[in-house]
Amino acid sequence: MSISAPVRPAAQPVAGGVTARRAGGSRRRRAVLRIVSLVVLYALWEITARVTRNPAFIPSPGAVWHQLVVTSSTHDGVRGYSGHLLIEHLGVSLRRILIGSAIGVGAGLVIGVVMGTVTWVRVVAEPVVTFVRALPPLAYFSLFIIWFGIDETPKLWLLSIAALPPVAVATAAAVYSAPTGLVEAAKALGAGRWETVRDVVLPSALPEIFTGIRLAVGVAYSSVVAAETINGVPGIGGMIRDAQRYSQTDVVVLGLFAIGLSGLLIDALLRTAETRLIPWRGRS
Repeated sequence: MSISAPVRPAAQPVAGGVTARRAGGSRRRRAVLRIVSLVVLYALWEITARVTRNPAFIPSPGAVWHQLVVTSSTHDGVRGYSGHLLIEHLGVSLRRILIGSAIGVGAGLVIGVVMGTVTWVRVVAEPVVTFVRALPPLAYFSLFIIWFGIDETPKLWLLSIAALPPVAVATAAAVYSAPTGLVEAAKALGAGRWETVRDVVLPSALPEIFTGIRLAVGVAYSSVVAAETINGVPGIGGMIRDAQRYSQTDVVVLGLFAIGLSGLLIDALLRTAETRLIPWRGRS
């Protein structure tokens, strides 16, 4: 009688390892594609600057880099630009954006929740919010200057009003569209109106609300140049406006890069916060 050895099953590929390798390869491809696109854009910029030979029209990358060094240090007794370093200009603008966005987002959340839960408030407030959202920032900035002067107050009012409508509209729509089944179940269990809003409606609306917050911060960031057109130095928008008066295109481009790159960083931080605070986004 022969005894046969047990047959071992063939090794199966691990699905998790395959998925991880695919994800890693996808990330590498995206990184390579972004690097290549940046190199191509840099080459096009350099070629265009050399062809035009007009620094006042298109400054070269080297000229912008030179201004980065100059505005970030002290040369020949001159500190940065208009007596302030580039990082100081950017820091003042970011502080204004932070305060203005916080005020606008807070007011937008309150208005949006009330609009989404109280019908008559939505009927009355929705046209007003839409009207304000359609106004360009410079349209009411002049009015704020007449009311509050040329110091910090009109700038903060401008950024707050600019940030309010996106949050209010997103919050109202999300609250109004909360799952009816969950709301009715909460009420059946004895939850009051505001308990239902707090425990059921707001958690389900958070993904849309966070999208509105990201839009609001972006709108406030894009409005900072308008807010700093009057008495805006120190401030990155004021630096850009001052350089524009003297045709310092390289400083203007440097300021645009500072705004754009810091805006990308802020949006990345908001995305990270959204992922951590709302892990159920995209899940049924």
